[in-house]
Amino acid sequence: MIERIRNYFNLTRDELVNKVSWPTWGELRESTTIVLLASFIFALVIYLMDIGIGSILTQFYKLFK
Repeated sequence: MIERIRNYFNLTRDELVNKVSWPTWGELRESTTIVLLASFIFALVIYLMDIGIGSILTQFYKLFK
């Protein structure tokens, strides 16, 4: 049982070190910038939709006062 666990960790380490292609720092920075920008745009769109729907509902509720 211990040998199987040890073998599993050895294979996992070998895969992470020798088989995985890790991004360069430049690629990592570029990807991070894209994700941050997309997140900001997405949050802005949701905020604007919230404001718009909120004002529409406010006008709608005023009809029934």
